[in-house]
Amino acid sequence: MLDGYRSQIHGMVHCSGGAQTKVLHFIDDLHIIKNNLFPVPPLFKLIQEESKTSWQEMYKVFNMGHRMELYVPQEIAQELIDISKSFGVDAQIIGRVEAADKKQVTIQSEFGEFIYN
Repeated sequence: MLDGYRSQIHGMVHCSGGAQTKVLHFIDDLHIIKNNLFPVPPLFKLIQEESKTSWQEMYKVFNMGHRMELYVPQEIAQELIDISKSFGVDAQIIGRVEAADKKQVTIQSEFGEFIYN
């Protein structure tokens, strides 16, 4: 199914062991802006509430219910989302990539804006 798209997949990141900032290990001179993440599952809200861990640290340590990222041109994103949903796996565009002078990830969420370098 994905064979026709392989050459257009510029990156894949499984958001574990570095969570929302893991992509920093694989980029240079890019700014990853995540401004449309899935809602945070209750489990992570409970962990944050009980541990009093800052939301900035939570996004750095936990995947926050967000599992896999594919970096693709916007023109094919909806087709890939449709394929994912055909297998019962929810998917959505979670942000964008911009050229930058240094590598950076910005999370814009209901809990604030967090910048990681």
